[in-house]
Amino acid sequence: MAHVRKANRGPSAAAENRAALVTAARELFATAGFGAPLSAVARRAGVGQGSLYRHFPDRASLALAVFDGNVTELESLAAERTTTLDDLFARIIEQTVASVAFLDLVTSADERMAAVRTRVARLLAGKLDQARREGTVRPDVTADDLLLVIAMLAGVLSSASAEARPAAAERSWALLRRSIRP
Repeated sequence: MAHVRKANRGPSAAAENRAALVTAARELFATAGFGAPLSAVARRAGVGQGSLYRHFPDRASLALAVFDGNVTELESLAAERTTTLDDLFARIIEQTVASVAFLDLVTSADERMAAVRTRVARLLAGKLDQARREGTVRPDVTADDLLLVIAMLAGVLSSASAEARPAAAERSWALLRRSIRP
């Protein structure tokens, strides 16, 4: 699908351009992963690369903007008393099936992603404590173990086609879930 570059409207278009860039990146990250060319993001958004870099000086900045909503959604879900660790992982898997780039972000070694990892680890820790009290998770399982599970899911799903991701995610989580159960 060809995108036509809009005429430069200067600073008055900044918010619109930023929103278009986030939307374009979300779409491209979903299909091409975290490594999608930033030039393709700018083209899809209908802006020049200069506009992209004014809003997002690097890939990490763009990814953080794209996936902040995912983490916020997970935090809201985790805050619900009736949400279980399985519910939380189900939503993480749904987000990942939609875009494996989300897990790339959470599991990235880039230090700028540390805040995202910390947020995800914190919400996992809360549900992990609840699961331990309920006896549905072994007492020796840690939040770091759950982050490792997420990284393992990322590895499996990043190599699966979009069509194969749901089944691969479900099978992988079923196997990994067994490893943390009492």
